[in-house]
Amino acid sequence: MILQFESDHLNDYLSESSEIDYSNAAIAALADELYEGGRSELAYIQAAFEYVRDRVAHSWDIQGSRVTCAASDVLHYGEGICYAKSHLLCALLRNKGIPAGICYQRLTLGDTPDTGHVIHALNAVYISSLNTWIRLDARGNKAGVDAQFSTEEERLAFSIRDHYGEIDYRVVHAAPHPSTIAVLKRYTDVLDMYLNRLPEQL
Repeated sequence: MILQFESDHLNDYLSESSEIDYSNAAIAALADELYEGGRSELAYIQAAFEYVRDRVAHSWDIQGSRVTCAASDVLHYGEGICYAKSHLLCALLRNKGIPAGICYQRLTLGDTPDTGHVIHALNAVYISSLNTWIRLDARGNKAGVDAQFSTEEERLAFSIRDHYGEIDYRVVHAAPHPSTIAVLKRYTDVLDMYLNRLPEQL
């Protein structure tokens, strides 16, 4: 996919915010641990991706109730939906000076279009050694979902089904989309939010 960028300034993809709070001590400590004192840029990106994918639970998969939003809270509680997990991966990458952003897809909530649509979040990261951006989906793998790290071809969690009205948005956002933040801030029960309140389109 040919990506489009919300900003022409690479530094905007290194900025810190209340959601991508990469100066937080716990996030900085984890970034240092994953970096292991000098592994390559590519190896660090893969390690950060796999940590968020595998070590942070997707709230729906565990049927949790807690809503997390800020990257530091996602790390502290070890859970979050895709929006929250994308904040954490972004924070881990930006902490080490690696530009990263957030991308979105419009997917069916269930297996068929009549179940409605929801916005799904994933990440894009700039690999300076390859002078290219790639997308990574740290949602978390399960039966039917097998997202992997790859610089050659995208191995995302979900394939887009155009005939179901699904959309792969091309834009790489420097900050989380306001509609996703609004829903995370508004609700306290993640299961109710996930089933009934997630935005249907950007």
